[in-house]
Amino acid sequence: MLVAHRIRLDPNNVQATYLSRAAGVARFAYNWALDEWGKQYAACKADPSLPKPSEGALRRQLNAIKREQFPWMLEVTKNAPQMAIMQLGRAFDNFFNKRARYPNFRRKGRDDRFTLSNDQFRVEDKRIRIPKLGWIRMCETLRFTGRIVSAAISRVADHWYASITVDTHELSLPPAENQGAVGIDLGVSALATLWTGEKFEGPKALRTLLPRLRRLSRSLSRKVKGSRNRAKAKLELARLHARIGNIRRDSLHQLSTNITRRFHTIGIEDLNVKGMLANGHLARAISDMGFYELRRQLEYKAAWRGGQVVLADRWYPSSKLCSSCGYRLEALSLAIRHWACPGCGTAHERDVNAAINLKHIAVSSTVTACGGEGAGPARERGTKLAPVKQESSGKVTTDSFA
Repeated sequence: MLVAHRIRLDPNNVQATYLSRAAGVARFAYNWALDEWGKQYAACKADPSLPKPSEGALRRQLNAIKREQFPWMLEVTKNAPQMAIMQLGRAFDNFFNKRARYPNFRRKGRDDRFTLSNDQFRVEDKRIRIPKLGWIRMCETLRFTGRIVSAAISRVADHWYASITVDTHELSLPPAENQGAVGIDLGVSALATLWTGEKFEGPKALRTLLPRLRRLSRSLSRKVKGSRNRAKAKLELARLHARIGNIRRDSLHQLSTNITRRFHTIGIEDLNVKGMLANGHLARAISDMGFYELRRQLEYKAAWRGGQVVLADRWYPSSKLCSSCGYRLEALSLAIRHWACPGCGTAHERDVNAAINLKHIAVSSTVTACGGEGAGPARERGTKLAPVKQESSGKVTTDSFA
């Protein structure tokens, strides 16, 4: 099992300068290879006798010319440009297999990162050794034991982080408590509602800090481009964006850990978040909740504890079905939070009723998987881990909070 631990680094000024330079080299190599890929592909279409571009050929081409044309690339580790071109190769594989769009050029300030293979760095206690730089202090020790696969060094605002991927055979986590199955309805007013009526309010960090975010954005727009005041305003705005993301991420980790620790089988909806964001009235509130991130965390944390996540079908009417008799309403607007079943007269709270129906889906799916009777519009997510942005020989799970 591949897991990744994201640890904040504590570099001094010289080390931070080196990290920025290495990230710049990786970004330049990625953009150079992307431009060359396009030129060689166009030439190949014009003359079929020419070889098609590949990441291996581009890496060899860069190695042949960098000492003469780009000597400044030799000041940092050779892994920075080489791994960047390998990542471009995987991006094109995803594009040709219709799993992603055509790769975009990387931009300074947004894509400040580089990757190291496991033979180019060492981790000891609370420090990591990077080639041509030496040891850098880390804010905590590596939590996982096993074979270290790679490390991705990235910058968020003015902080540097190392995401260290480890191939570990097992995690020392106790199994989930025997509290049965649970249905979870996700919403905007309350992030998660359990079938028992228990509700978890989302942090709503963006809505809380939106006035400050607008003020800093206006301040940045008034600064002269290229001035030091603009750089300071840009950094302050980036820090606020990072703070909003950290608040949201910490809340989701606490919620997902709480649920996976208590329940073995978890039923949730397969929400079309991209389609929901098309609603201009709710797009900001939906983005502020982090529905997909919560689902991702539930999937891999449940797998760690031997549990499973059952996804209800995207078109399953969890809110419109009566959890007592199964009567289905034809229409139920978002403004209606309570309704009475015309079939049996049971009074329902919208979110709790949906969570109960999702629990029924999870239970019926579990019975079916064990060989008994029962069927429902659900898909099981058992031991398969959720994909994240970094991959090595398998899928990687990133966990920054216990």
